Amino acid sequence: MSASAVSSNGKPNVVLIFGGRSSEHSISCATAAGVMGAIDRSRFNLITVGITRDGRFVPAVDDSARWALPPGDQALPVVKFAGETVEFAFDGSREIFRTDASGSRRSLGVADVAFAVLHGPFGEDGTIQGFFELIGLPYVGNGVLASAAAIDKEFTKALFLQAGVPAVPHVVIHRHRWLADSADVLAQVRGLGGLPLFVKPARAGSSVGVSKVKSLDDFAAALEVAFAEDTKVVVERGVVGREVECAVLSGRNGAAPRVSVAGEIVVHGREFYDFEAKYRDEDSVELIVPAVLSASELAEMQSIAARAFDALGCRGLGRVDFFLTAEGFVVNEINTMPGFTPLSMYPKLWQASGLAYGELIDELIFLATEAL
Repeated sequence: MSASAVSSNGKPNVVLIFGGRSSEHSISCATAAGVMGAIDRSRFNLITVGITRDGRFVPAVDDSARWALPPGDQALPVVKFAGETVEFAFDGSREIFRTDASGSRRSLGVADVAFAVLHGPFGEDGTIQGFFELIGLPYVGNGVLASAAAIDKEFTKALFLQAGVPAVPHVVIHRHRWLADSADVLAQVRGLGGLPLFVKPARAGSSVGVSKVKSLDDFAAALEVAFAEDTKVVVERGVVGREVECAVLSGRNGAAPRVSVAGEIVVHGREFYDFEAKYRDEDSVELIVPAVLSASELAEMQSIAARAFDALGCRGLGRVDFFLTAEGFVVNEINTMPGFTPLSMYPKLWQASGLAYGELIDELIFLATEAL
């Protein structure tokens, strides 16, 4: 890290920001728990800031156990307002302040780098990245454009296809168009070539609002589930193939992206890799790392992952999700802030590639500040 990006005690202040306004609020908390537990405290000072569901920035306790996903059906972690707020200076100083219920304000120090582990809208979509740009604060991960493009499945696929990255066949449906001419929409959907279909909110993650449709009689209901999350929906043709993923890291000093070994997701007893399978029902999913692939398959997958990363102008990190079909690889999507708990696929892929979880955090912070 540049010498200009250190605090008075010689260690940089890393501001960990989590929670947020999206439906992935609790998953963000769990990701933050992983970072809290693994960041090298001998190298970094950690300032923990939560964002409530209604968008307030508040002090958050620095305790990984408090924010981890609980077992079984226990309540998920939530950031709550308790009378105190956090504010960022807009004068270029990068100072952070904590204000209590009486209005008394004190400094938490000067932020050197932000690590926003926010998933979904209002965090992974370019909004928080624009905020950091506005106040002049370096930050981990992707910039405004890449974040905005990657969160929107319509534009992700358009950029992939423009760059020659194979993407899942799909159509885009806006709520107003469905209400105005459902027959025309259904004709487009039938043009995808058969069932099953996957109906997805265009700008949400963690499989929230996603349905697998095996009969067109169920299509309207699936749309309503998706429209509850977004006014724009992407309908994809079901792809028969293995679900495999690669993790990507920016290269240092402008070098080519680095791509991990592959992992595979095998789902048992569920229709697809839904929210419950990802976060609440561990017995229903098997994460195989590394995936069993031939050397040529792995090389091809890594090459496509790097092209997908570059096609969106990504920096920092990304996880590229594929289907391996009988005809070859098809990219499903790229996640610009993937799940980041120690057991999540992204860090597991790097661990299998020789980069431990704590070292991965170090590398992401370095990439955020290497130009300073």
